[in-house]
Amino acid sequence: MMSLQSRRALAAACFATCLGLSLFAERTALAGGLYFSDRGVRPLGRGGAFVAGADDLHAVWYNPAGLADAGSSILLDGSWLNFSSEFKRQTRVVDASGTVRTYDYPTVKGSTPFLPIPTIAGSYNFGDKKQYTIAGAILAPYVPIATYPETVDGQPAPSRYSLLSMDGSALVQLGGYFAWKPVEQFRIGVGLDMLVGKFATTVVFNANPADRLLGAPEDPAYDAAAQMSVGPIFAPSAGMGAIWEPEEHIRVGLSGHLPYWISAPATLKVRLPTAAPFDRAKQEGDSATVNFRLPGTIRAGVEFRQKLGNEKKIRVEVAYIREFWSLHDSIDVTPKGINLVDVTGFPSPFGVAPISLPRNFTDSNSVRLGGEFTFRGLLDYKMDLRGGISYESTAVPREWVSPLTVDTNKVQIGGGAGLYVGQRWRLDAAFSYIFAPQINVDPAEAAVPRVNPVKGNPTAGESINGGTYTVRALTLGAGLNYKFE
Repeated sequence: MMSLQSRRALAAACFATCLGLSLFAERTALAGGLYFSDRGVRPLGRGGAFVAGADDLHAVWYNPAGLADAGSSILLDGSWLNFSSEFKRQTRVVDASGTVRTYDYPTVKGSTPFLPIPTIAGSYNFGDKKQYTIAGAILAPYVPIATYPETVDGQPAPSRYSLLSMDGSALVQLGGYFAWKPVEQFRIGVGLDMLVGKFATTVVFNANPADRLLGAPEDPAYDAAAQMSVGPIFAPSAGMGAIWEPEEHIRVGLSGHLPYWISAPATLKVRLPTAAPFDRAKQEGDSATVNFRLPGTIRAGVEFRQKLGNEKKIRVEVAYIREFWSLHDSIDVTPKGINLVDVTGFPSPFGVAPISLPRNFTDSNSVRLGGEFTFRGLLDYKMDLRGGISYESTAVPREWVSPLTVDTNKVQIGGGAGLYVGQRWRLDAAFSYIFAPQINVDPAEAAVPRVNPVKGNPTAGESINGGTYTVRALTLGAGLNYKFE
């Protein structure tokens, strides 16, 4: 017979795991290291080097000062991030006799649906010298939202304790911007924006104690599927930037964006385990509040410009970006009246206490080199050819990598083209490919737990993220820009 203390711990573990892992999954839709690529079709073709060279509506993301050169214009584009990952899980289990055993699981694959990520933006240029520009934009970060199968070879998937799917999630950034060009050599811009939307996640947790009090660890009979909906989310923030041209061949750009502080309501619905103690169990209440922070960003760049004659021109930029992911140290969940009732042998009802999930991310750094060459090309149309390369360090320490937060140091190459039709239209296309090495998380160092603490367990709990990870990411995009003047 389980002690009262153990029963209480098991009940708390059941809901703590459910809430925690659901929101752990929710975090994937935002995070960095998990802005897996910078955004926008034209900047993508330049390898993301578009801080000093920002001069169209993509400036709303990279440097709002560049809107001073956008004129009165409209920008529409969309990109598909084709992301896939493979996870081969390994665990180290210490049994009651102290023997350490390593278990290998079958490989599970995650993939993303075909879902173009949009940019919709417009600007209006005014003033007696056209020195003012206002703009508005709706856009979304380039985020890998992978879906994993529930089973592999007829058995529960080894990734199920991290993530199954994020179907139904939608998050966009809405913003209003203002740029001012007091003299030809200087521009300054500011923007107010807001993250809005919701997350819908499905994840599995296991309510079975690891000391075999009720059965083997990760017994499928003790698996429970949790569906979490977080939102509506309304998280305001702001950014600003400046561009200086010390002489006609050089542009220097600097921009920054404040963090997002997110506090949002959430609802949680759980399909409780099929094991006998839960036969009559049910959940009362489904409300909670979620709090966490997303990083601020600093960008800097220098662009060299040179006219070559016959309408040819070359532009090359070197840029640096730092994202302050160390702000994302935890996810805090405060349940509101969530209780577990009628579980055999449990106190009933049992209230769920607030929990805090450690994240321990670190700041990430990126260096980029890219540019474009303008010339008269096909059928004498004006064209741009673009290319670039970047290196980005991960924000996710190796011991915290999991199927829902797969990230590593990576190299990205990009290329693209622009075709000018008349004086007002520009059609853009771009691609990028990310080269990422295999990630090996030693089970002895893996830090993401299968949270199910029962006091008095003689055996150590198993981590859920040990093993090897392989990721691939190809981005394809197309868009158009129309300038009224």
